[in-house]
Amino acid sequence: MPKQKHIVSGIQPTGSLNIGTYLGGIRNFIRLQETYADHHFFIFIADFHSITLPIEKKVLRKKTKELAALYLASGLKQENLSLFIQSEIAAHAEMNYLLQCFTYVGELERMTQYKDKSQKASEGIPSSLLTYPVLQAADILLYDAAYVPVGEDQKQHLELTRDIARRINNRYGEFFAVPEPLIPEVGARIMSLTDPVKKMSKSDQNEKSRVNLLDPDNIIRKRIMSAVTDSEPTIRFDPLNKPGLSNLLAMFAALEEVGVETIVSRYEDKDYKTLKEDLTERLIAEIAPIRERYHELVDSEELERIFDEGGKRARTLAERKVAKLKEKIGLGRKRK
Repeated sequence: MPKQKHIVSGIQPTGSLNIGTYLGGIRNFIRLQETYADHHFFIFIADFHSITLPIEKKVLRKKTKELAALYLASGLKQENLSLFIQSEIAAHAEMNYLLQCFTYVGELERMTQYKDKSQKASEGIPSSLLTYPVLQAADILLYDAAYVPVGEDQKQHLELTRDIARRINNRYGEFFAVPEPLIPEVGARIMSLTDPVKKMSKSDQNEKSRVNLLDPDNIIRKRIMSAVTDSEPTIRFDPLNKPGLSNLLAMFAALEEVGVETIVSRYEDKDYKTLKEDLTERLIAEIAPIRERYHELVDSEELERIFDEGGKRARTLAERKVAKLKEKIGLGRKRK
């Protein structure tokens, strides 16, 4: 019987998940579980990664549970899943150091995200900001991932992971699986409700710019009804000249899982107010059950059990992989 293949992905517990993240990423990720039903998914809350920049202790712990509960509430299935908290598996930190010994400073300095984030650092640049792509490599290589779902911003980091794996394999023989990128189907690109030429973002200081998955119905109504459009009454999809309206049409189409032209034809003889009202009700219908399931999960024994079971399976594999690499390198006493 062939060995079950693994898919590995981490999610940083920062900010609040919004409808843009849900439509553009979460739903596609959940579809991967259906497409790769014979694979096992190791999904972790990447709390080690979240401390490369300052974050309050209470916020970090709250967001860790919130994120896991929201992904599960959105439809992440438990059948082929190990969901765990990264920092609870010490092997991630140990493998991180081992892999740093096979990674070059020049490689890390070329990382685009390091360049971007280091420019924004206000109190000096923590060394973890430079080395966190190695921790990402450890996250992946610990579980012999066959595939890693990646977006455009993570392709460079995955290529570094592949380089490190090949470098160690060349020195010690075949040891690490060299993971392949798994490019999820492109989800809807949902833009800001207040500035529709910018992507909807959890880091936007203007809360009116987004609809979060935990927003109550009255807030969802206010956000959509006040969303920026334009003064021309014609309903058509024209991102260049009518970005606000086009964003609402794209959101509606993504919720309905139809082409945007279907929504345009449905509303071409109606006004903006009707479109916004109907979109609001469709959004509420989508979000309400997620929000309800989230509240059942977030402080429940069920979530604790899922973390415990996922962590147990992950820890077994990760500790075994670290021990084998240390043996190959020659660390510690030789095991008989």
